[in-house]
Parts: sequence; C-alpha cells; structure tokens
Amino acid sequence: MASAREEVRGVRGLEKDLEEVKELLKKATRKRTHDVLMAEKYKLEMEIKNQPPPKLKEDTTEEEKPPAGGYTVKINSYGWDQSDKFVKIYITLNGVQQLPAENVQVHFTERSFDLLVKNLNGKNYSMTFNNLLKPISVEGSSRKIKTDMILVLCRKKREEKWDCLTQVEKESKEKEKASYDTSDPGEGLMNLLKKMYSEGDDEMKRTINKAWVESREKQGKGDMPLDI
Repeated sequence: MASAREEVRGVRGLEKDLEEVKELLKKATRKRTHDVLMAEKYKLEMEIKNQPPPKLKEDTTEEEKPPAGGYTVKINSYGWDQSDKFVKIYITLNGVQQLPAENVQVHFTERSFDLLVKNLNGKNYSMTFNNLLKPISVEGSSRKIKTDMILVLCRKKREEKWDCLTQVEKESKEKEKASYDTSDPGEGLMNLLKKMYSEGDDEMKRTINKAWVESREKQGKGDMPLDI
C-alpha cells in the first residue's frame, strides 16, 4: 500500500507532466499536434482529480484496501454508423446505466474524442479516438447512456459521408486497395494473383503457375510462369 509521502510524490509527478503539456500547447502550431496535446492535458487533469487524498498515517489493516475502480481497462470493441448530421459510436458496457451520469465523461476536440467511464463494477474504462477522418463540432457533440450501452454522437461540421472513422483507417484502406486496384484492369488482376501467390501454400502456388503456363501456351506466347 502506498504511503502518504508516495501518494504526494505521485500527484506532484502528474502536475509536472501537466505543466509540461501546457507549455507544449503554447508552442504547438499544427492542428493535429494541438488536438493530441489537448487530449493528453484532459487525461492528466482527470488523473489528478481522481487521485485519493493522502493519508495522514500508514495503515496495514485488511480494511484499508485500494478504492474500487483503481485501474483502467482500454475499450477496443465498438460499432458505428452515421446519419447526415452525426457519426455514431456504440460502446457496450454491462450495467453502465446504473452509474451516476457524471461517471460517464466524454471530452471532444475538433478531430478527436476521449471517453472515460469511472468505477463500473470496480473498474474504470477508457476509449480514445485521435485523428478523426473529418472535423466535428465540439459544441454539437454529446453522449447518451442507454441500457448496457454508451452512444457517442459526433456532430459533423459538414454533412458528408464518412468512409471510415479515422485518417489512419483511410490510409490503411488506400494502401491495401492500391496493391491490386490500378487503372489497367489486366495489371490489377496481375497484382491480385501475385498477392494470392505470395500468401498461398505450395498447392496454391502450383495451381496458379499451372494456370499461368496453360494460358500463355494458348495465346502462343513464351512468357515465363509467375516467379514471385
């Protein structure tokens, strides 16, 4: 169990981190950097706020145990859809409707949001989305608590369709698509066959090579089979 002195040191460390983030915010010139620093500032402020008051003396009795919700679980599972005005993120958490409303907090910036659920069944839960695909309205965004579910509503700044939630997802999809989607249909098919060949087992490679050779023989060409 941490002593009062250790707890004070922990709070001071968080406060120093917060001061450093504030200094970096003053120097940040890029929007994405500013949003990331704002999210980190909010997290540190919440950690400091949630720190238990230091005890006047150490007590090693069994009754003195760390308070419930002493550690945080990262939420990785969610669903989402959209309307003309909102992007909607659905997070399932059993029993969340039984918490006080102030225990479910969402902090929005123009390109991110951070969800913190405090003391649900003895645990805290968090979810952070940085680099959203498009800007959102901070004032128009909100959250709703439903039975066993939290609904995060991100208000679009422009009423246009989102293909995915974040810029990272978009870049990943574009890279995957570019590997076999080209302006030349024949080249696109070739790239797809190469991908199947490189990822396939020995039987798959033999099948592709055989089909390739037979196709070239029928066309009367002397091209070599795939050698990837």
